[in-house]
Amino acid sequence: MNPIIFQVGQFSVRWYSVLILIGVLCGYEIAKREGKRLNFSEDFIFNMMFWTVIFGLIGARIYYVIFNWSIYSSDLLSIFKLWEGGLAIHGGIIAGLIALYFYCNKYNVKVIRMTDIIVVSLILAQAIGRWGNFFNSEAHGAATTLRALEANPFLPEFIIKGMNIGGVYYQPTFYYESVFCLVGFIIMLILRRNKNLKVSQLTAFYLIWYGLVRFVIESMRTDSLMLGAFKMAQIVSILMIIIGIVMIIISLKKKKYDNLYNIKEKKMI
Repeated sequence: MNPIIFQVGQFSVRWYSVLILIGVLCGYEIAKREGKRLNFSEDFIFNMMFWTVIFGLIGARIYYVIFNWSIYSSDLLSIFKLWEGGLAIHGGIIAGLIALYFYCNKYNVKVIRMTDIIVVSLILAQAIGRWGNFFNSEAHGAATTLRALEANPFLPEFIIKGMNIGGVYYQPTFYYESVFCLVGFIIMLILRRNKNLKVSQLTAFYLIWYGLVRFVIESMRTDSLMLGAFKMAQIVSILMIIIGIVMIIISLKKKKYDNLYNIKEKKMI
């Protein structure tokens, strides 16, 4: 699978970078429309998304480099080659959340109110961005056989062919994660139109859904970031699930019509 779309001299455009950009743009469009529906200005949403994405990308890279320092320590300039892959979504979530906190604090807006909007965009961006791993021949599972892949009726032929890396077939875990992220995105679109949905519940759903998905997918991957004998992504996924469940319990204790998600805010400029 060729990771490069086209190349002119030393300049090349890679699928990984383009797909991440497409994911960000689609996520922004989703957030902009929802923000407008809830009475947040386009400028407010744009600036919020801009800073969370920028810091999210930086955090995702730093997180990945930290757990792969042995690779980058001998070539520090390679740290900046984001187009070659090497972004950890959990690092991006942490850094993006920090940026979001300061941005919301500046305008006196509840952070959890904004995370409810952003997580819908985030999970769609993840579904799209995972395809960058496909073109980079990374984030796959263990070696398998052609017959085993062909036995899976949900695997398109071009993915099976793309999973032949160096003459060996691998499980397309990137594809499994992308599909479940897309399913989660659709569910969240439906949930946020529920008139009884409370603020924080979309965020909680994302934490639980993606936490479960990533925990299972990570058990199949062979390139996991490790913390000793444990897979770091699984540790973080467990924490996400626990936090999500606690948030659901707290929200359910509130009165039925208290703190509803679909109530419009005062116009944000």
